[in-house]
Amino acid sequence: MNFSKILLLLTTGFSVVSFGITGCTTQQQSSEADTQKPAVTVQQTEAPATTEQPQERPGDVPYVPTPQPVVDAMLNVAKVGKNDVLYDLGSGDGRIVVTAAQKYGTQGVGIDINPERVAEANQNAQKAGVSDRVKFVQQDLFNTDLSQATVVTLYLLPDVNIKLRPKLFKELKPGTRIVSHAFDMGDWKPQQTLNVDGKTIYYWVVPEKIPANLQ
Repeated sequence: MNFSKILLLLTTGFSVVSFGITGCTTQQQSSEADTQKPAVTVQQTEAPATTEQPQERPGDVPYVPTPQPVVDAMLNVAKVGKNDVLYDLGSGDGRIVVTAAQKYGTQGVGIDINPERVAEANQNAQKAGVSDRVKFVQQDLFNTDLSQATVVTLYLLPDVNIKLRPKLFKELKPGTRIVSHAFDMGDWKPQQTLNVDGKTIYYWVVPEKIPANLQ
């Protein structure tokens, strides 16, 4: 073998070995770079813990559930039915709205300023299978449009009832029924007063013309 052939073989072999070394080095660096990348994708796709709105102000009354026999009597005196739209102001766990939907097929809207109560009421509606007929809204009852209601239920306090009365007269249609557990509306005399298990229920119907002493 002459000198030129030997030189050619040495040159070719060195090139192949060099290429192999370079390729291994590049692949190793790429693998090391991949293992050093921070794992952030899971954190970026995590859902927020809650979708509740912050409570805009303290509630007007403490949360005290209406006993179920009183709920039943309130709905009975108002003669609620499947064509009614019931608004419960200060709806708490939603029992008045849910009971009306279960027993009478009534459509209902519960208004409560406390997001925990609204969440609880929605869960109770789902458990009762009436979510298609009722909804619960986190809202200040004094900022709620009541014009669609045919029945309004309350379990508030005397001063809140008096403060709410002008809004009821202004927004509710004549003939709308109003039922309050425990507290009246001052000099607006109820059409009916009931006593159920030691609890008082007051019942009114919005008149065609509001008396001058109530305006």
